[in-house]
Amino acid sequence: METIFGNLQGLKSSQLKQLQRLYHQRIPGDRITTPEFSQRLAAISTEVNQPVCAYINRRGQVIRVGVGTPRQTQIPPLELPRYGAERLSGIRCIATHLKPEPPNEAALTAMALQRLDALVVLNISGTGFTRRGGGSTGYVKEAYLAHLTPQESRTLITSPAAPKVGESQIQSPSWNISPPLGLDDLADQDLVNLVENLEAEFQREFVAQEVDADHDRVLIVGLMTSEMTPLQFQDNLLELARLVDTAGGDVLQTIQQKRSRIHPQTVVGEGKVQEIALTAQTLGVNLVVFDRDLSPSQVRNLEMQIGIRVVDRTEVILDIFAQRAQSRAGKLQVELAQLEYMQPRLAGRGRTMSRLGGGIGTRGPGETKLETERRAIGQRISRLQKEVDQLQAHRSRLRQRRQHQEVPSVALVGYTNAGKSTLLNALTNAEVYTADQLFATLDPTTRRLVIPHGEADEHQEILITDTVGFIHELPVSLMDAFRATLEEVTEADALLHLVDLSHPAWLRHIRSVREILAQMPITPGPALVVFNKIDQADSETLALAREEFPLAVFISASQRLGLETLRHRLAQLIEYAVDCG
Repeated sequence: METIFGNLQGLKSSQLKQLQRLYHQRIPGDRITTPEFSQRLAAISTEVNQPVCAYINRRGQVIRVGVGTPRQTQIPPLELPRYGAERLSGIRCIATHLKPEPPNEAALTAMALQRLDALVVLNISGTGFTRRGGGSTGYVKEAYLAHLTPQESRTLITSPAAPKVGESQIQSPSWNISPPLGLDDLADQDLVNLVENLEAEFQREFVAQEVDADHDRVLIVGLMTSEMTPLQFQDNLLELARLVDTAGGDVLQTIQQKRSRIHPQTVVGEGKVQEIALTAQTLGVNLVVFDRDLSPSQVRNLEMQIGIRVVDRTEVILDIFAQRAQSRAGKLQVELAQLEYMQPRLAGRGRTMSRLGGGIGTRGPGETKLETERRAIGQRISRLQKEVDQLQAHRSRLRQRRQHQEVPSVALVGYTNAGKSTLLNALTNAEVYTADQLFATLDPTTRRLVIPHGEADEHQEILITDTVGFIHELPVSLMDAFRATLEEVTEADALLHLVDLSHPAWLRHIRSVREILAQMPITPGPALVVFNKIDQADSETLALAREEFPLAVFISASQRLGLETLRHRLAQLIEYAVDCG
């Protein structure tokens, strides 16, 4: 039996049958609709006293019938057969309307969300008569034909909540609405010609604005809640944009919303979800990134309503780690973190994997695919954990050997992109990879460094280790997975806490690093705060940093400024740490 969607309360069985019979209608392939089909739809709508929508594919087949407005009966994005900024969906909607007025904005927005070939709104008269032979007529007062228009003819409107990140303008959907038409005039419209011309223009526009095809086209979504300040919120969005860029994505636009609390199902409100879906379709976005962690159910709800892949901040960081890890230990730990993150999110990743539980249609020989997948991932996690533990034991033996030789050690810690690898290279000529990116290096690198010792011209060797960069709200799974790097921090005699003084949020970065260090199972040794990139900081920031941190060292690793002072202060730090130890 063909399915009827929408508000079916109060409908008689005879009315439901009339709606179901619409599925057996066929419209000529080059016509938008016919007078007979329009009158029949209007007659049913008059009888049930509700709007009715019929969705028709390009072969002229009715594929969906709904009772309600185009907004209430729209097809979920994931069920649409075609999707993309350069194409239309291949479906048109014939809708009835009980009032004599042009299509309203809700109906037009639904058309844009679904990228319909066309939207026809039939204003019904409320009366009618049946002509000889049983055909319904006289029910349609006037009709309107609407369709999308290409980007170049659209206006840009500034959103009142537009963020100061990336593209700060929200694109308003643009459409063309015909004057009132009679049914014969509507039937004369050539659907094939209309669609081909529109898609040719969309294609030209899409190619003209298309970025690297190998990169994800990303829309960032930020939610500002009551517990954060506007400055913190903007810093978070800027950092997320940098994370996406580091991961290889291109941020096309940022959308933000201010709410007192997170919406439990979709994080942002219903209207904002619709705006996200519309913007994603307008720009040809293929990935939506949220500025916070999402639950598995929130990801599923958002993907169902937006129609494209949705990820959170943690997943972006995991992706970067997967790209950056070089050593065997690093790769093992990245895979372990990814699997632990993925395991609770399996349900809903495709219909074949979402049928866990009893009931008709779920039973059969063997396990469901979801159970099999979970079992395989669980076994892989166990194997990886054993390998990581073995590597951890091996690293522990190496550290004990170094400690037995009584060589003091220092760990470089700091917020990601603070310049730790650049400093290591400047001090030791280590040739560690550096880049102006977040998490440019992940695997710990240890090098020998000669520093002054004692009053005379004596020297001593120490070991200095570059660690993975810390980040605001570092995911717990990564804290556990990157024990290798974090062990270097807890086992070191002292720490060099490097801070990027040119970053607007340098004070917040210091707090974030200290919070993570405070969570270590073993209390790290004494730390020396070192402010880097002083050549890029303004005089006011330098004065504030000197006042707040009078014992800190100020350097520029890239310009090799202040390194001799750093070596002497490092010698004092090591002497203090060894004496206290």
